[in-house]
Amino acid sequence: MSNDDDDYTAPNEDNRFGGRVRRYAKVGASAGKLAARLATGKMFGGDIDHAKYAAELTSALGGLKGPLMKVAQILSTIPDALPKEYTQALATLQADAPSMGWLFVKRRMRTELGAGWQERFGDFSHEAVAAASLGQVHRATLDDGRTVACKLQYPDMSATVEADLKQLRAAFAIYRRYDSAIDAENIQLELTARLREELDYEREARNMLLYRHMLADEDCVHVPEPVLDLTTKRLLTMTWQTGQKFQKFLDSDPSQDSRNQVALNMFRAWYVPFYRYGAIHGDPHLGNYTLRDDLSVNLLDFGCIRIFQPEFVNAVITLYEALRDKDEEKAVAAYQSWGFENPSRELIDVLNIWAGFVYGPILDDRERRMDETNSVAYGAEVAGRVHRELRRVGGVKPPREFVLVDRAAVGLGAVFLRLDAHLNWYQIFNDLVGDFDAGVLTRNQDAALGAVGLDRPEN
Repeated sequence: MSNDDDDYTAPNEDNRFGGRVRRYAKVGASAGKLAARLATGKMFGGDIDHAKYAAELTSALGGLKGPLMKVAQILSTIPDALPKEYTQALATLQADAPSMGWLFVKRRMRTELGAGWQERFGDFSHEAVAAASLGQVHRATLDDGRTVACKLQYPDMSATVEADLKQLRAAFAIYRRYDSAIDAENIQLELTARLREELDYEREARNMLLYRHMLADEDCVHVPEPVLDLTTKRLLTMTWQTGQKFQKFLDSDPSQDSRNQVALNMFRAWYVPFYRYGAIHGDPHLGNYTLRDDLSVNLLDFGCIRIFQPEFVNAVITLYEALRDKDEEKAVAAYQSWGFENPSRELIDVLNIWAGFVYGPILDDRERRMDETNSVAYGAEVAGRVHRELRRVGGVKPPREFVLVDRAAVGLGAVFLRLDAHLNWYQIFNDLVGDFDAGVLTRNQDAALGAVGLDRPEN
């Protein structure tokens, strides 16, 4: 590969990240002032203008364009993890970071692969083809002719993530000052663990191998193959997947059959791994997949993967059966298995309101549209009702496992809404789950994790 661009000059990367540090200081100061004003307002009985304060916090965060944006996407799907004014404001922030120039790319690639890194590629695009919260993607060709995507992590991302997590803790602290409906400690712990994992691209490569194993028999889903000898903790090289973005598919005015097929393929992409192996892709963001001409799905990002204990997956099905059969004792057992400690009957009734919303489409044995019970407006109404009832019964501390399962369910529901799919979700779910056996899932999970060098988490 030619080195004739060695004299290329890019904007000073050190200045960019020096500016990032200064912006973090601004965010910290803004969050501290906001917390003080909220506490004062509550202490003296004043009205709290959350929309105003959310705008102030968003203004301070707006220049970061970092990992916190991914956290904001997740929080927006959890009922009242933060006030709606804050999650709505955070959701307006841009998830894409400005891409780094060729000078940065050459420096980072030399650090990851050595001085002769260019000789390992037939060609390597100078411009990034995509930029996200943790890194940017370049298209390249290997000597064997394969086209690959090289995801290169930005400098100082470990420090950046820790700074973002500090701001996340500040945001949760603000919320605790005036509302006790949700104890967000476990939500914070879960998001912290997952975001730190996303920094390790070698782990993401193993996640990718895990998904290739779990979805090997699914013709409707495609997973890239990592190129392990060109992968490090900060560089992930994988085979290129050709497909169109979700919005482009919708803009093509697809037929109802095509919409239904995409919805079915998405359902299997997310839930075959969960119900057969106990793994969930926790980020059904539109940028994490594309669609092929045959409407099959390309999964592209494997940083946010959660492995569950088989008992947890069994409890998810147990709760479904409890709601379907109106069996209160089975519901209590399910919530206890999930990690809700000694739930009262009142709390169970409140939790069932949200569970009934999330499970609703798979409780109804007929072809139907998602928005019959799961529209955005109805979801907001249900979330508001859940929040009021939780405050009345003394609040709740959701288990860590709840976070990404809820994120996946609500995020996929939003995709199905946009597709306007007409399917028998009940039949699709029951065909997948069948005669669920936790012992079979355990054996499947052990074999899959062992094959790729991953461990089952302790919780």
